[in-house]
Amino acid sequence: MKKTSWLYVAVLIGGLLIATSIATSTWAQIPKETNPAHKRTARPEAAATTQPGAAQLTKEDLESFFGGFIPIELQQADVAGAVICVVKDGKILFEKGYGYADVKARKPVTVDATLFRPGSISKTFTWTAVMQLMEQGKLDLNRDVNDYIDYKIPARFGEPITLKDIMSHTPGFQETLKDLFVAHASDMRPLDQYLRIHLPREIFPPGTTPAYSNYAASLAGYVVQRVSGIPFDDYVEKNIFQPLGMSRTTFRQPLPDNLKAMMSNGYQKASDEPKGFEFVQPWPAGSVSTTADDMSHWMIAHLQNGEYNGARILKPETAQLMHSRLWTNLPELNGGAYGFYEQSLNGRRSIGHGGDTQWFHSDMFLMVDDNIGLFVSFNSAGKGELSVRDALWEHFMDRYFPYTPPAAQKVASSARDIRSLAGTYWSSRRSQTNIAAITALLSESKVTSNSDGTISVSGLNDFAGNPKHFEEIAPMVFREVHGQEHVGFKKGWNGREVMAFDFAFIVAQRAPGQKNDKLNEFAMIFAIVIFALTLLFWPISAIMRRHYNQRLLLSASYRRLRMVMRIVCVVNLVFIGLFVAWGMSLQNDIEGLSEHFDGRLHLLQVVGLIGLIGSFVSICYCIYSWAANSVWIWTRIWNTLLLVACIGYIFFLLNWHMLNLHLNY
Repeated sequence: MKKTSWLYVAVLIGGLLIATSIATSTWAQIPKETNPAHKRTARPEAAATTQPGAAQLTKEDLESFFGGFIPIELQQADVAGAVICVVKDGKILFEKGYGYADVKARKPVTVDATLFRPGSISKTFTWTAVMQLMEQGKLDLNRDVNDYIDYKIPARFGEPITLKDIMSHTPGFQETLKDLFVAHASDMRPLDQYLRIHLPREIFPPGTTPAYSNYAASLAGYVVQRVSGIPFDDYVEKNIFQPLGMSRTTFRQPLPDNLKAMMSNGYQKASDEPKGFEFVQPWPAGSVSTTADDMSHWMIAHLQNGEYNGARILKPETAQLMHSRLWTNLPELNGGAYGFYEQSLNGRRSIGHGGDTQWFHSDMFLMVDDNIGLFVSFNSAGKGELSVRDALWEHFMDRYFPYTPPAAQKVASSARDIRSLAGTYWSSRRSQTNIAAITALLSESKVTSNSDGTISVSGLNDFAGNPKHFEEIAPMVFREVHGQEHVGFKKGWNGREVMAFDFAFIVAQRAPGQKNDKLNEFAMIFAIVIFALTLLFWPISAIMRRHYNQRLLLSASYRRLRMVMRIVCVVNLVFIGLFVAWGMSLQNDIEGLSEHFDGRLHLLQVVGLIGLIGSFVSICYCIYSWAANSVWIWTRIWNTLLLVACIGYIFFLLNWHMLNLHLNY
């Protein structure tokens, strides 16, 4: 927020703006996968060379490396516990637990008897189940998914959604937030009911725009259930967990009785109170509970093209297809495989997946060409907002696979390209047509030019928090200066600029003018200031008139309009305050995003609707004040500002669909 010379105004609205900021930061914490665009990933380049002096990847060296890295990071970041597992050539090379599964009881984390929640890494089991049925001839990845389910997904853009679209996160769905987590097991719905009720709107034509989707992954799980003829949980246990000996892994919620005592507590920070077991409503997308030891079986099975300890879950050719590139935004950047995504770094190809619940944060990396896998999971976010997790992979690769990127080639059109790309972009993973659309404001990024002929992208910072600089190394492709992260630009399906990252399943699109964050922030802040000052000046003016024994000579009609406008200001501020309170409540109570909260949200929207309708009175009020001879010129000017504030307020509410009564968000 920019400074203003009106110090007393800043004091007045500071509380409101801080509250709004807290609310928006809360939206940002709604469980989702770590933004992999922030990770330093790079696909192998032709001129890449691995440097001499690499440490030997042995159990002893890993013990030393992780022992010197993890414990101090847990302490500094206020993280309760973690598990690490490294596999190589079909065997466990290293696995260990650090910290505590229960801080108060000082119960240590173990690799074979402590359950962690790997979040969206669960999707890799769902994708594998799809590929099993594909190789059996029961699924066609190019067929309309409607042929496999018992409800209808409308083809809004005239093109059907296929399983390939789903596995590349390009079905075109907007984000879904409601009932992603529920408070109690009794709140869980059967999978088919959840999918029918929460069907999101398509905002992109299928196959054109990656927008990471939990709903789509759950839809894939439902396809598995329908085609196999048995419940999804039963299918995965029978066809994946049992053959691989993963006896302490389950999608089931609540946990089976034999696993409950093994579950690690989850924490926001280790110094906080532990949180309860999380119930993930779209469970094929993220409900797995597992141990690090079981995850070693999973990594080995995929690194060995579907085989573990003599048991085979995929044919070699199916596994190889699954690991191959299915989707890419730009060939120079990392792409997406069949559900997995590329996380290549230091000249080595890696595929894998990350995952986050509210309290658990995990990553899995499979270096398919080197037959190496790494799994890491933390039971708290801590103070560093997952930087520990990101730093671990980077330091691991720098230690065992040190690397210097090839020199960048200068692009003659670089200056012109940079000028054309500067501007505001918003994430393709967004809510767009419902009450949660306001969260899209949080995903907007700014592309700016730097004096050294590079660009920076807001949000892409180094571990010190400094903006990274990207230099153009090929037409519309930029690489981090002295680093490996890429951003690239191309035209999207609608002809507008698209910014791509080294994470293939999300892009950022050029934001329409009416969605510009600065415009919208100004409109709302201006409205809040004018509404608040209008109410503040009301008693102040009365006190001053009484002090100077002055009467207010106004017509009855003007007095009525004046009173109505003050009521409108109150109602509008109450609506903003309640909306902020709802956002703040989500930090500790995810039930605010459940269907149980719908009644209160509708009441909140009624308040907003009353204020919005009342705001139109400002037109008459402004016109009347300019027509009335008895109204002071400064009052007329203020009433004009009030009209502008009401217009900005109406624009904001309608622009972000805050009064959309259909609460499927």
